[in-house]
Amino acid sequence: MNDFPPALDLVLAALEQMRERGEKRPRASRSSLVELRSVRPTRSGTGRSPSLQVKSDKPALLAAIQTRVAVCIKCPHLARTRTQTVFGVGNPDAELMFIGEAPGADEDRRGEPFVGRAGQLLTKIIETMGFQRGDVYIANVLKCRPDMPPGSSGNRPPTPEEMQTCLPYLAEQIDIIQPKVLIALGATAVEGLLGTRGVMREMRGKWHSHHDTPLMITYHPSYLLRTQAPSEKRKVWEDMLQVLARIERPITEKQRNYFL
Repeated sequence: MNDFPPALDLVLAALEQMRERGEKRPRASRSSLVELRSVRPTRSGTGRSPSLQVKSDKPALLAAIQTRVAVCIKCPHLARTRTQTVFGVGNPDAELMFIGEAPGADEDRRGEPFVGRAGQLLTKIIETMGFQRGDVYIANVLKCRPDMPPGSSGNRPPTPEEMQTCLPYLAEQIDIIQPKVLIALGATAVEGLLGTRGVMREMRGKWHSHHDTPLMITYHPSYLLRTQAPSEKRKVWEDMLQVLARIERPITEKQRNYFL
């Protein structure tokens, strides 16, 4: 059985290549690949044939994907301009997973999603929900900051092609974490997760589904920073109250009246 791990790695690599090229046979779902990666040989100590033990080691599985993301060059223009990739942070067993569109300049420097002004507002929302930032999981559709023309400031949204290239990494994260609820922050995140772009005021506040996981759509924190409208902040909070109810968390009177 000493040759089992290298052989398994070769099989996994071949299956991933087939899936990325769109070949139909053999088929390998992302969840199957995740489960295969957790399989390692173990000896029973009784003289019987070795058996296979399936482990559920979420931090190790996520770390393996993060290692692949860190050296990814599937989008050469993004690989050339990024400071580093921004994988995701939080609790591997999180009930809630917040998903944004792409890292900004602050995130590109620090290697962590939502650490700028929008991230500070997101953290405030999470804490008002009764969680700590480390209790949930936070990630983006895109793991690299979208490149900007020389001399330009600010951030640009990722293109559909960039999102399609990077989405398999996010899909693996979701498969491993298995959150009770996904929260899409903004229209670009919705486009990445659902493959459609709609009007935010029509999509937010309603339950959707991403591969059988309940999905709540709400405004991106950066939108709230731009508008500074209490009515829009209240809408986001009403969305979060629905999320709390969905995961059966108790809601206090103070929470119900927040942002009023």
